[in-house]
Amino acid sequence: MRFLSSLILMVWCMASSLHGQPAPAAPPVPPASPAAPVPSTTPTIPDDGVRVAVLGYHDFSPTLKETEMRINTKKFRAQMQFLKDQGLSVVSMADFTAWKQGKKAIPARSVVITIDDGWSSVYTDAFPILKEFGYPFTIFLYTKYVDVQGRSMSAAMIREMQKHGATIGNHSASHPYPATIKNQQRKGAKTYTEYLDREMGESQKFLEKTFRQKINTYCYPGGFHTEEMFEMGKKYQYDHMFTVLPGKIKRSTDDRTLPRYVILGTYDRIFELATEFRDASAAPLGTAPKQTTPYPVTPEAGSIINSRLPNISIDLSTVTDIDPQSLVMRVGGFGDVPAVLDPETKHFHWQVNRRLRDEVCQVTVSWKGLDKKTAAPVVRWTFTIDKEAAYQPNGG
Repeated sequence: MRFLSSLILMVWCMASSLHGQPAPAAPPVPPASPAAPVPSTTPTIPDDGVRVAVLGYHDFSPTLKETEMRINTKKFRAQMQFLKDQGLSVVSMADFTAWKQGKKAIPARSVVITIDDGWSSVYTDAFPILKEFGYPFTIFLYTKYVDVQGRSMSAAMIREMQKHGATIGNHSASHPYPATIKNQQRKGAKTYTEYLDREMGESQKFLEKTFRQKINTYCYPGGFHTEEMFEMGKKYQYDHMFTVLPGKIKRSTDDRTLPRYVILGTYDRIFELATEFRDASAAPLGTAPKQTTPYPVTPEAGSIINSRLPNISIDLSTVTDIDPQSLVMRVGGFGDVPAVLDPETKHFHWQVNRRLRDEVCQVTVSWKGLDKKTAAPVVRWTFTIDKEAAYQPNGG
């Protein structure tokens, strides 16, 4: 919980700075069990084992220094490539909604890409990359930052992106912060209701009129929400309302407080956590999505093996900028393992010394450059163990 609280505080403070507003003292963590919770309106649909990670981005730049809210354009491209290499399926918000409502099936490990606010770099930097990969995405706009001179996107830019896989979600009218919302609450129920009507209702009407699309998703600015917002979401027929609490989504997850991984430019671990799917259903043998890795690995990515005691390795012979002391291998069920780097072959390997129990095993390898600061993209792959073969006398 301490990690989640720190993450929310970081997102709030950085977003405040990015928008030129004073940072709040400390945003409260949305309670997991409020004193008087409003019953969830999410229909009960059988869990199909699918898990969805919603990624949240903000600003992009190829030259400006990275911040929590701004990510280097090359890193963003590498992350999009990583989704492809790992065989993760990027689904549209429409497909996510249909799956959540039990009307459609989606792959067991799926990702939804969202981008907040409406910075012009979404159009200049992120959009060309997303279009290249063919990834659908959702832009959460707050209406006071549409067609604003400076670094915001124009309506024309947004409409062009709509033609190439973008959908629009609501991010309020003014991107309010907790102090502003609490001040409106103190003025009484009538005043607060009128305030929420403007932030969540009038903004929806503006977006629908401007972009000719039904606006049925809402992203709480900074993740801050109150129970009154749940009723307002019902009034304006929002199918999904998103927070900044990280976590995977399953069909039973409350649609009013959906988790989302806010991808930070200065803390790559968030992206790593978002793309780890330990609790997703394992695909049947032979049907797992195709994976690729930038360097040869053993067992091969996506392969099916018949041993629970394999030798796991990655060939780093083509990597020139690597600090050997920074190499780390993590194996599902074991955590960090004592892998070693062969100085001649440059194979970083580990012989499994205790039988792998899970049918699907995930491996990650990470390292830093010779300057001991620059982190290389994490290499991650999975392989599947054929249970029947593995239990044969000579199966290992």
